[in-house]
This record gives sequence, C-alpha cells and structure tokens, in this order.
Amino acid sequence: MTKRILAIAASPRKNGNSDLLAERFIEGALKAGNVADEVFLREKEIGFCRACDYCRTHEGACVQRDDAAEVLDKMAEADVIVLATPVYFYSMDAQLKALIDRTVARYTELADKEFYFIAAMADPDEELMERTFEGLRGFTDCLPGAVVRGVVCGVDAWEKGAIAGSPAMDETYRMGVEA
Repeated sequence: MTKRILAIAASPRKNGNSDLLAERFIEGALKAGNVADEVFLREKEIGFCRACDYCRTHEGACVQRDDAAEVLDKMAEADVIVLATPVYFYSMDAQLKALIDRTVARYTELADKEFYFIAAMADPDEELMERTFEGLRGFTDCLPGAVVRGVVCGVDAWEKGAIAGSPAMDETYRMGVEA
C-alpha cells in the first residue's frame, strides 16, 4: 500500500546533517513506491504558541497568521511523519519545538500516524541522544494512536555535511524503504 510520507526538516542550516538524513529517508521511501514530501522549517515563519486558547473556541484555527497552518495541513494528510532535527544541548532545536507546540490547535488530526525520529549531533556518544528522543516521544505520547516506528541517531557530526557516508545515512535509507 502506498503511504503519504512527510519529512519535517528542522535544521536552520541548509543541507545540515539532519537535512541530509531526512532526504535519505525520502529517497528510500520513494524507492519503495511511496509518495513523499519535505518541509524545511527554516523556510517557514512559525511563531511560538501563545497559549491564548483561541483554537479551543474557533475549531482549531489559530489566531496567528503564519505558516503553521500549512505545515499542519500536510501533517494531517500524511500517513507517516518524519521529524528530523539537529541536537542542541541534547534536545531538539527551537524550530521543531515551536511547530510541535503549535499542533495543540489540531493535535486530534494527528491521531493514528506513524512517526520516525531522526537527529544529528556533534557528540559521538549515542546514548546522550536519548534526551532528544524523550522530548519527541513526549509529543507522540499525547497523540491518540501514534506509533514511533523508528529512530536514527547521527552522531559525531559537527561540521555541515559530516554525516555523509556515516552508518546513519544507510540506516535512514533502510527505514525509508521499510516505512
């Protein structure tokens, strides 16, 4: 069965390591016959959630007029959502966290989705990545029926492009094929 896959690349740096991993996932997904799309958060204007509760009284509409609604539409249409982030201080970056917080207006539309987490960091110790994945699982734990299907840790990747040729590239491709 063909799946609709959306990769959300959160890196503020074009062609950053987490971007490269997300693109590798898409290559695998396309090879498997799926439909795939990618959103680069650095190209979007997404404000922080203001906790104003406007969305609760306006059928999920947000008071802010920015690009979050467009990204949320794509997330709602997808069967599979890939969240790719660089790791900053052992956590996801602010761009991805802002988007996650903005899903509060429409989180019920994200029920029963499959998720993959991809993260790249400079530190070579893969165990330290768990903090980042716990934050991402905190999001999916709030979504009814959400299932995390896979996680990729791209480590020892400080410089832009350092992830190329790493085992994480192959692992991410394989997950895309299997998605």
